[in-house]
Amino acid sequence: MIHNKTRAILSAILVWILGVTAFLLSYSFSVLSNPDTQANITLVLAIIPSVCLGTFVYYKKGSITPSNLAFIFMGTAALLDMIITVPMFIIPAGGSYTEFFSDPMFYIIMVEFYFITTYSGNYFIKKQQA
Repeated sequence: MIHNKTRAILSAILVWILGVTAFLLSYSFSVLSNPDTQANITLVLAIIPSVCLGTFVYYKKGSITPSNLAFIFMGTAALLDMIITVPMFIIPAGGSYTEFFSDPMFYIIMVEFYFITTYSGNYFIKKQQA
């Protein structure tokens, strides 16, 4: 049996993979004149179903409170961004750790992570109890 925290981290990795995929794929389609703004908008929109899916997968057998799950999701995403996203995608494109982690959009997305995870977590818990 997978431990609760391990299940939460695996769900968070799933959410991160979906988010990074959406972010990177958005550069393939030119809709806005600024591709970075387009990628951020795509990520903000893609996070909603991704986090809901990750929360759903977790609560199939998990039991951490939604707020704790949100912090695990946020911490895992930040750690994976630090280890993988920035060195593999941001730095080769001319960015830096400072630029990435000082961007207000990063923190807006973290707040979005928290609220969507908490909301959907409470929804899935109530649905299980009914």
